[in-house]
Amino acid sequence: MSDAIRTCLVVDDSRVVRKVARRILEQQGFTIEEAEDGQKALEACRRNMPGSVLLDWNMPVMNGIEFLKALRLEFGPDRPPVMFCTTENDISFIEQAIENGAQEFIMKPFDEEILLGKFAQVGLL
Repeated sequence: MSDAIRTCLVVDDSRVVRKVARRILEQQGFTIEEAEDGQKALEACRRNMPGSVLLDWNMPVMNGIEFLKALRLEFGPDRPPVMFCTTENDISFIEQAIENGAQEFIMKPFDEEILLGKFAQVGLL
């Protein structure tokens, strides 16, 4: 697998969630970049497009769905794979995420098995 694919942008306003995701993914050989809101995440993608994005829904400045719409508008519908990671468990949120270009949906709280399972499902592991 190429090095570009082994990068993940972890976007969450919770430092704890970013730290947990970083620890799990770095053990799998991923290089991690972090952003605490959607605006910073979009700026990070413009600088250096990650191989994948782990994305929170509820954040200040620009929320997850706003980021996803902006990302897909600017860079196209498929890359990078985006996995929403949120406490929002209503089916309408999941449908909205998928309709706007997310590949997967992970419920918080997550553990290593759940996170790596989703990464495997989208072909990143």
